[in-house]
Amino acid sequence: MKKILILAVAISLSSCAEMQQVLNQFPQTQGIGGVDIAGGLKEALNNGISKQVTKLTTTDGFYRNEAVKILLPEELRKVDAGLRRIGLSSLADEGLKVLNRAAEDAVKEATPIFVDAVRNMTFMHAKTILMGNESSATNYLQNSTSTALYGKFNPVIKNSFTKVGADKVWTNIITKYNSIPLVNKVNPDLTDYVTNQALNGVFKMVAIEEKNIRTNISSRTSVLLQKVFAMQDNR
Repeated sequence: MKKILILAVAISLSSCAEMQQVLNQFPQTQGIGGVDIAGGLKEALNNGISKQVTKLTTTDGFYRNEAVKILLPEELRKVDAGLRRIGLSSLADEGLKVLNRAAEDAVKEATPIFVDAVRNMTFMHAKTILMGNESSATNYLQNSTSTALYGKFNPVIKNSFTKVGADKVWTNIITKYNSIPLVNKVNPDLTDYVTNQALNGVFKMVAIEEKNIRTNISSRTSVLLQKVFAMQDNR
């Protein structure tokens, strides 16, 4: 009866602000709403960027991290083997390293792109994502933003190739390999390859932080994170 009376008063009020004040008196029997859940998921993803993705931007952030280290695509493994066969192991090693250097530099430049992607994304069925597996929010981010992120990230990778000298190293590598008698010549699109590998690395690192927040209560460093992820603890 009390709820009915309050609602009747709210309907009679002329000001939206007055109506909201009255409606705020209702007991919160439905728990945390979808807006708060989405906000908590976004905060978790942003924490993944600030705490984990930034690790990729340091020297050897990709190269010494076995979880995200960029290896040669299958087409270039024969190039690597061919160079080592003719005594150019150091060049082969340098070729692998500069691919990772380009990714490290590019992620540093592109971090605002990932932050904007999280800020602008809309969570559909936020509660379902919250109650999903340990990387559900990261997977949702990846599935809903990968195409747009690729378009923004690819030119950053291309610039980083030039900046760290990867383009010159790989032009030299491909030229030397293609000059070996009887080999099938190669002409790989390394910018496309490294773009995809670097994006995968970013999402892997974000997933690490999401899992940490889901499983480690002490990692929930805000009231919102504590409220939202307590829901999954109690499922």
